[in-house]
Amino acid sequence: MRKPIIPVAIATMLTMAGPLRAEDPLVVPLQRLSLAAASAVAEGAVAECRARGIQIAATVVDREGTVQVVLRDTIAAPITVDISRMKAFTAANFNAATSALAERAESAVGRVDGLVMSPGGVPIHAAGSALVGAVGVSGAPDGATDEACARAGLAAIADDLDML
Repeated sequence: MRKPIIPVAIATMLTMAGPLRAEDPLVVPLQRLSLAAASAVAEGAVAECRARGIQIAATVVDREGTVQVVLRDTIAAPITVDISRMKAFTAANFNAATSALAERAESAVGRVDGLVMSPGGVPIHAAGSALVGAVGVSGAPDGATDEACARAGLAAIADDLDML
């Protein structure tokens, strides 16, 4: 008689994963930004750069780097959308501001498609340091201004994040 393959494969995988300990949760709760919060961050970033006379794009991603909100100001260059997304993606996946990743930019990791390690990407943390997303800004004349506008976007929800 043939043994069913799927139950044997599942049992093998479970055995290889090791025993479930009492402290290992079966379900891991994740905090996420609401659409309203992600929109407020993007709008705050655009407003800050606009107040400086600069047209930019701002992208907010969730903790995995999936886009939640993209705003491109009226005459911001189309490429700013892609660059802001990549900055946000990089900040989320490294859980660090992209301005802090300059040394890695020349390494093999820095050459991975889809990563941008120039200033303008900032992680978003809830109270207790839980990563909930990231914002990326592109279009300013320099990365420091991109990052300042991204941080201004975070300021729009900072009080609410502290309450989570």
